[in-house]
Amino acid sequence: MSIHSDTAVIEQQPISRPQFNLMLWFMLLITAIGISGGLYAFFVGHHAAFGVSRGVPWGIAISTYAFFAIISTGLCGLAALSHMFGGNNLAPFANRMVWLSIASILAAFLVIGLEIENVWRMPLGVLMHPNPTSNIWWMGTLYGMAVGIMMVEMYLIIKRKYRLAIMIGVLAAVTELFANSNLGSVFASLNARPFWYGSQLPIFFLASAFLSGAAAIVLFTHAAHSLRQQQISAKTLEGLQTAGKVMMLAMFLIGIATGWKYINALVGSSENWKAAQLLLSGELSTSFWVFEIGIGLALPFVILLITRLESAQALSTAALMIIVGQFFSRFNLVVAGQLVPQFDGYEGVPAQLHYAPTAPELAIVLAGVGVLGVCFLIGEYFFGDRFTHVHEDHNVEEH
Repeated sequence: MSIHSDTAVIEQQPISRPQFNLMLWFMLLITAIGISGGLYAFFVGHHAAFGVSRGVPWGIAISTYAFFAIISTGLCGLAALSHMFGGNNLAPFANRMVWLSIASILAAFLVIGLEIENVWRMPLGVLMHPNPTSNIWWMGTLYGMAVGIMMVEMYLIIKRKYRLAIMIGVLAAVTELFANSNLGSVFASLNARPFWYGSQLPIFFLASAFLSGAAAIVLFTHAAHSLRQQQISAKTLEGLQTAGKVMMLAMFLIGIATGWKYINALVGSSENWKAAQLLLSGELSTSFWVFEIGIGLALPFVILLITRLESAQALSTAALMIIVGQFFSRFNLVVAGQLVPQFDGYEGVPAQLHYAPTAPELAIVLAGVGVLGVCFLIGEYFFGDRFTHVHEDHNVEEH
């Protein structure tokens, strides 16, 4: 078999086995700890193991699910754009982005599976009792379709069937983007929760997806080079710089959107403003100002601006900070929207509810991180040559 000469393979170093083995065992360990936490909750009862309540039914597991799902959407969307428009600087990362997008959605599925008390009802309900009027039904259906389509795309990439892989990849991206905006709509359509309600969240989630996806590919590309003890080439740095530009643009837009959200909360309903106050000056203020805004938006933007995107280490550091900030952004959004009671102001109703993650919930978060880490390492070990395979002419196919 042979491929056309307009297809290039970037030479790469072999993986450092001691470092690989150590990281793999660590990721497997935290995955096992997370699954154990979920199983513990299953046997003792979620009401006893989790910090959620009737007033605050969604906790950190839901926000973590959204976190991984949004990363998956960003990676899938950027991969499709890179495949469709060959010759751009992100093209060398496209195949790795497809694999990491699959890994991220698998991490999201594991987290939501451990969070749901009767997890088997979800796939059965999607298949046997479809409800097209339900946003949650569409969320499960679209993300399920997306991961199946991406697996087909990844198989075609492995087999060097690039023309067909690109078409399948576009379909996967469209499905993921619809799923992501639908995920935002799950929150945005709940008029009983004024802090979520409105048309902004689906678009906000899409912007967050491209921010998270760009940060993830920078971070994992840098990690892959460290795993191989390989210097970052000029071509790879150009790709990282392009991802850095995507991050800066997305951070700017998300910063503007965040500012307007709180300005609107000031003149909106009392419930909306009380929820906003929890983040601005209440019990979630540290999580909001330090992690979501400071570490997640302001500092990485300044780092990228000062270094002018010329340092791979600075790009990777900023990417890690963005990922951390996005995690807290999802948590802040989910929790703040529930801490103000739905019947605020009525006699006998507390002025504010409370929520704190328990050890089993935090273990479930570790499970998601572990699965993503294991998939990253397995991908680099088995498919590393495909991740560095650059097909400049996307009409190329293997004969």
